[in-house]
Amino acid sequence: MATKVLPPALDSTSEPPPLFDGTTRLYISYTCPYAQRVWITRNCKGLQEKIKLVPIDLQNRPDWYMEKVHLANKVPSLEHNNEVKGESLDLMKFIDSHFEGPSLFPDDPAKREFAEELFSYTDTFNKTVRSSLQGDGNEASAAFDYLETALSKFNDGPFLLGHFSIADIAYAPFIERYQPFLLEVKKNDITAGRPKLAAWIEEMNKNEAFNQTRRDPKELVETYKKRFA
Repeated sequence: MATKVLPPALDSTSEPPPLFDGTTRLYISYTCPYAQRVWITRNCKGLQEKIKLVPIDLQNRPDWYMEKVHLANKVPSLEHNNEVKGESLDLMKFIDSHFEGPSLFPDDPAKREFAEELFSYTDTFNKTVRSSLQGDGNEASAAFDYLETALSKFNDGPFLLGHFSIADIAYAPFIERYQPFLLEVKKNDITAGRPKLAAWIEEMNKNEAFNQTRRDPKELVETYKKRFA
């Protein structure tokens, strides 16, 4: 299958798209894991034609993005029905519930409850791993152990809620970055002694909607070396 050519990122020299013309637009950055969450959700729903991708260059942002689109000047944001919404977890849920395509949230109340717990943990997960990236400690182990335990809760599939869901999407962009960086720079294989996490990564890497959003691991490692090493 031919790789779809992605649109170029818009920078300070770029003209804005024709805003609020009835087109639904997802503003992202190709390098932002939070924006990637929503991009993956859009792809999983099969909404590539319904939700237009508008990448922004975060290093050289166009002024019109803050002035006319999203006052917070962050990505992701979604322009839909003459409104702009932000926050990645909220946008994932909004796209899943307001657009056509396969549901990414389970009906089972126990799974829905656990999904909310997993969403709540994402900030702690990222803070814990990032503090480990910046220092010599191994605080990250607790975060990856949490995921290994979470992956044991439901036995009807290899994903966090058994079957694939937006809970997996919430973590995938971060694991995509942490795994190669920790392996190369810290010599820490996050899958060692964590067979369920290893299986989860293997399954996620088969997901075409996710693969359409992924970056070259070498590029991700270099970016994190500049930031943390």
